[in-house]
Amino acid sequence: MHPDTPPESRKSLVGEEYEVEIGPVAHGGHCIARTDAGQVLFVRHALPGEQVRVRVTDGEEGARFLRADAVEILTPSKDRVEAPCPFAGPGRCGGCDWQHAAPGAQRRLKAAVISEQLARLADLTPEQAGWDGTVEPAPGDKVAKGEVPAWRTRVQYAVDAEGRPGLRKHRSHDVEPVTHCMIAAPGVSELGIEQRTWPQIATVEAIAATGSNDRQVILTPSPGGRLPLVELDKPVSVLRVGEKDGGVHRVHGRPFVRERAAGRTWRVGNGGFWQVHPKAADLLVEAVMQGLMPKKGDMALDLYCGVGLFAGALAERVGDKGAVLGIESSKRAVEDAQHNLADLDRVRIEQGKVEQILPRTGITDVDLVVLDPPRAGAGKATVRHLATLTPRRIAYVACDPAALARDLAYFHEAGYAPRRMRAFDLFPMTHHVECVVILEKAAKQA
Repeated sequence: MHPDTPPESRKSLVGEEYEVEIGPVAHGGHCIARTDAGQVLFVRHALPGEQVRVRVTDGEEGARFLRADAVEILTPSKDRVEAPCPFAGPGRCGGCDWQHAAPGAQRRLKAAVISEQLARLADLTPEQAGWDGTVEPAPGDKVAKGEVPAWRTRVQYAVDAEGRPGLRKHRSHDVEPVTHCMIAAPGVSELGIEQRTWPQIATVEAIAATGSNDRQVILTPSPGGRLPLVELDKPVSVLRVGEKDGGVHRVHGRPFVRERAAGRTWRVGNGGFWQVHPKAADLLVEAVMQGLMPKKGDMALDLYCGVGLFAGALAERVGDKGAVLGIESSKRAVEDAQHNLADLDRVRIEQGKVEQILPRTGITDVDLVVLDPPRAGAGKATVRHLATLTPRRIAYVACDPAALARDLAYFHEAGYAPRRMRAFDLFPMTHHVECVVILEKAAKQA
């Protein structure tokens, strides 16, 4: 079929089956394979080197690629395990990508993805990035084959038409009802959300704070739905998402949870951003501070600062003669950051988009920068502006290896190079991975 044929006139291949050999892992929780005709397949529930039978879940003749599930494993990999979760597998819950891979194999798959993205998008080898090529497990997460670490302190349950809570299927709005999510942290599981029905509710988000007993649920009613009386197995505060304004409103209890990290207590309101793994905040602060090596009197930026985690750690280290400016777009997060760091008068937090606020500050040079952007990355304009401030070191915290690699290419153009990189498996069983890269001014070529 001619590649210019419009997709709506092409024959759908959904449901077609092929026997294929699985090739390398790719970014997104799947592996690459090809049909006999050479069409690319993105295959979930498979591992590199396996011979499998796949069933197409999305795509048509002439498309650049097809999506498929491995529905029969003909020759299994030595890294394959029986998925511990009864809700995992083709057509089931889409919350995890690698339930069928041994824990060590999951980390090797993530390392392969990072390496591929660095090479393709930033023209960097692991050695050039200052990375040893490993993905480090979080403390306490080393588990045996067939076991699952219960790490997720925030879980958003979707609710089906019968009021049953569950998780969405991969690339679908359909809900897979679950009676227990294995990666949910104990503080989430103990609420008993999965054992109840939730009539007239679209989603139930559960939050279990780290370092305090604060528990919170955020309810999104179905259109026109009424809020139920919430009685759970543990004390919990309740918030709701407004149907008209989309804002988060208190129903009863505190509108925030108290998290504990880096020697301080952090107020996080209205379901605002906080690292989901209970060890993540301390682990990332340690990696960033070890890489930056702040000095007394330093001027530092914390961009996309959230409730102030890195700004607080920097402020403790730069001392009374230093200064820290945090920039964050969320109004509520800025209020929380100002509350959390009120005892540190060397810290200033400004609200707005980084790319708009940073040029307006009038700052012409800084010593240190922490960059913790959303999944899309910081982008060329922000990277270029940062380079004009000639920081001694930049710590880039990245939750997406593709966005990280793109931004590292921009940093290269702007004269900055990675000196050290670490990768952390802060999202076991999923394809997500967290990286910390320390950049410095690149040596000028002779």
